[in-house]
Amino acid sequence: MITIVSAPTNLGLRPPQPGSVPGAAKASEALREAGMYDRLSSTGARDGGVVLPGRYVDDDATRAPGRIRNHDQLVDHTGRLAERIEDVWDAGRTPLVLGGDCSVLLAGGVATARRGRAGLIHIDGHTDFRHPGNSDACASLAGEDLAAVVGLHYSELADLGGLSPYVEPRRAAHFGHRANDEHAAEARERLGEVVPAAALTDSGVEAVSERLRRAAGPAYWLQVDVDVLDPSIMPAVDSPDDGGITASQLTELLRALAPDAVGASVTVFDPDLDPHGDYARLLVDVLVSGLSSLGARSRRPGNGDR
Repeated sequence: MITIVSAPTNLGLRPPQPGSVPGAAKASEALREAGMYDRLSSTGARDGGVVLPGRYVDDDATRAPGRIRNHDQLVDHTGRLAERIEDVWDAGRTPLVLGGDCSVLLAGGVATARRGRAGLIHIDGHTDFRHPGNSDACASLAGEDLAAVVGLHYSELADLGGLSPYVEPRRAAHFGHRANDEHAAEARERLGEVVPAAALTDSGVEAVSERLRRAAGPAYWLQVDVDVLDPSIMPAVDSPDDGGITASQLTELLRALAPDAVGASVTVFDPDLDPHGDYARLLVDVLVSGLSSLGARSRRPGNGDR
């Protein structure tokens, strides 16, 4: 059964404009208002509370080298959220983390690494594979999260507790980037599987999901960034890019992947860009239909170690 954990963080995102903060931190409550908690509770889901982040600070003008925006707050939030995820497992349930931005993936990585390791299926409109080894522009962890969980970031982020890599690179599978993604080639060299969004239309859900599961292994964390959807369907995200998938395609893909996941995170929906709640209601339909069987076939991680 699912336990929903709210992680209302925008610490990993850039400011949408000078002097402002991103709206992704409001997503979990917008989804609650749109009926997600009520609809999942009817299937046995529980509310697992909230793990609040520290204050968002845009320190671009003063930040020291080797650090990213909200660096200390991200380290702190990752540790506390990982502990909450482990609490859910200890209760015999499956965590569904509602962000917030993609930085919450690190907590899933830390938690699984503490419990003996798992794979990762990373569904995102971008590879999120920027890291200090391929870019001088590292600043926003939400665009660097996949690189960080496989050990390719500053050690304070990628090696919490000496656990790097949180996910072995060959057990990390990505789906959903567009043809112009600048880091796709490197991700393909390093990771177990990298599948573009277009492959879902070309090959179908069954073939794509099999490729992802084959790389990730029998148990994995499932990360879902809603910008994998085409912006004609879901414009309420931080970085919309043409060439995404449809709501029905995402629903079918999640149905195929959710049962074997040990937990999941959903990120980057921005309610500031959805003043009437229309996109929140669409997203709730997708997530409830796609994730209701989350963890149904998986064995929850135990108290293992490396």
